[in-house]
Order: sequence, then C-alpha cells, then structure tokens
Amino acid sequence: MRGESGGGELISFSPIVRADKMSALLMPLPTARKHRRRVVFSRMWAGPSAKNPRVALLLAIESSCDETAVAIVRGEAGERTEVLASEINSQIALHREHGGVVPELASRNHSLHLRGLVEMALRDAGVRIDEIDAFAATTGPGLASSLLIGSTAAKGMACAAQRPFLGINHLEGHLLSPFLAETSVPPHVALIVSGGHTLLLDVEGPGRYRKLGGTRDDAAGEAFDKVGKMLGLPYPGGPEIEKTAGGGNPNAYDFPRSMLHDPHLDFSFSGLKTAVLYTLQKANGKVSIADLSASFQQAVIEILVGKTLRAARESGRQIIALSGGVSLNQALRSAFQDACAKSGHELVTASPDFCTDNAAMIAFAALLRHLAGECSPLGEDIHPNLPLV
Repeated sequence: MRGESGGGELISFSPIVRADKMSALLMPLPTARKHRRRVVFSRMWAGPSAKNPRVALLLAIESSCDETAVAIVRGEAGERTEVLASEINSQIALHREHGGVVPELASRNHSLHLRGLVEMALRDAGVRIDEIDAFAATTGPGLASSLLIGSTAAKGMACAAQRPFLGINHLEGHLLSPFLAETSVPPHVALIVSGGHTLLLDVEGPGRYRKLGGTRDDAAGEAFDKVGKMLGLPYPGGPEIEKTAGGGNPNAYDFPRSMLHDPHLDFSFSGLKTAVLYTLQKANGKVSIADLSASFQQAVIEILVGKTLRAARESGRQIIALSGGVSLNQALRSAFQDACAKSGHELVTASPDFCTDNAAMIAFAALLRHLAGECSPLGEDIHPNLPLV
C-alpha cells in the first residue's frame, strides 16, 4: 500500500504468493468506465483448474462499498454448497462520525485489512492458496475506488496461481444469497432491498433474470437512512429506526404508500421521506419518535410486500425470495411471512449472516458460473454503475 502521484494516492495490494510469482502481478490497474454494460463471461479457462469443474474451491472478495469481506466456499454439482470461511471487516464505526460512507476512507481501509482477511479465511477454511480453483471479486455496482481494491487483488491472485478469475455483479450476489446452501436456483420472484437498491426480478435460473420493477428515486434502505438522520438517530438509520419503531404505534401517522396501487411494479420512496420531513416541521419537534418511526416503517413494509406479492401473482411464480440488507428487518420478514401464508406462496430468505454485504454470496454466484464452465477476462474493468439486467 504505497506510492503517490500528483495529489492522489495509488493503493495497491500484493496477494499471498511466492516471490517467483510476483512478476505476474505487474499489470495495469483496471479503470472505471462511465457507460453501462454487463459483466462478460467466457468459457472455462483452459488451465490447471479446469481439470474437474464439477468440484471446486472458490475464494471471493467483496469490497463494493464499506465492508471488506473474504469468503471461501466448496461446491459440487448436485450437492449443497459449503461455506468454509466468511470473514468481514465492517467500517460502520469509522463512517458513523461522517453520517455516511466516505469513499476515500473506505478504499484505504479495504487496502489495510484485505490481506489479513485473506490469510484468516485460508486459515479458517483449512486450505492453502494453491488449492483454490478460482478467484472471484465484485466488479460492480459500487464505489469505484473500493471495487478496484478487491478486483485487483483477486485478479492478482488468479494470475499468480494460474487460475480463472470471475467478476461478479454485487446485485447477483444478493439475488442468489437465499439459495446459498444449494447448487441450484429454482424459478422465483425476487426482491432485493438494500441501502442502494430496491429491485423486483423474475428469475428463471442463474443468469436468467427479467426486471419487473425498481425504484424511481430513493432505494428503501436509503430512505431508512435519510429518515433516521432527520430523527437524529445514529448512522446507519435503518437498524436504529427498527429499534425505535418497536415501541411505537405504526398507525399513528398516515404516511403515503406511493405507487402501491399503480399498474406498474416500480417503487418510489422520496414522497414518503418528504412526508416525514413535513410532519417534523409542522410539529416543531414535538412528536413521538417511536410513533413516527413505526409509521414510516409500516408504510415501507406495505409497499414492498404489496408490490412483491402482486409480481408473484402476475408472473405465476410460487416462490418469493427476499434478500439485501433491509431484509434483516424483522417487521418486514414477519409481514412477508404472514402475506405468503395467506396467499399460498413459499418465502425463501437469506440467512441473517448473508443479508448485508458479504463475500460468501459473491463466492456462491461465482461458483455457479464456474461449475457451468465460465470465467471472466482478466482485462475486464470494474463498472461502478453495472446493471444486473
């Protein structure tokens, strides 16, 4: 982690490899592109790891925002996927004093902690780095400076070990996380709900996705954080609102359910956020924070549940999958469970350990592609605005 040029700092990462392999890492750093494009996959790399793609050990890195994560999974076609190690270094405390994520701080801390996490993951998994069959990293969407750290490290290790590299869409990691313990993904309707994304998808199988709806302004998690800040709650606001709402009346304030009954399946949360702001301004601060939190949370829940159940009915899917950091909200999970019990749909949720940003979900998405004989070009860039579909 060194080197300065002009007014900025060039951050690099040297993976754990033998000295005679280090020359393989002397490659130009990838750069971020402004246009939107999908991750490109090619057929299986014709190197040492292609000998038996039906059984694989994968090491993956997630560094799209403010969590540095490394995971190792083992998978075999037709068998349950085993998470051998999943290490995460959270930067919440670091960014809390700033009220949000500071990209420069995030990338510096990724570089600071990544090597240690790789070593820890290998130790906890009980494997050597030369036993890894493929390396993967999140290549978008996310913060460009953060994506570069994980992507460059994974490419470096893949190059040095002469193994395939797989660049994975962060959203695909979340999308597939409810099925992480499996090696197959059944047809279903999926709701990804996180700090930066609210997305409804019809899923035919891995890599076969159709967008049904998305947010037209703020993501649900973003609205939680912004309302939390209005209420003077600590960052991140989502978990704090959930705690505060536990002692409040969800019917105390009649907040709008934007677009709930519109014919399309898109979302909008900016109007709800503004309604909370106006309520605070009119009351001159004389409001019950618990009641306001509970009423805001209830409005978000009704929108998410209502739109998702309608998407399942219209698409004819019997399985609904819920993923992303906001899906940790217990009131949201309970509402989905009750709605699915009434409608006859099956609800599948990601394990709490794999709802927020983590590398295990990236490793699982990469495993499915690796077992299908795919890999990514080492020259593939990061894509901060990478779309899923």
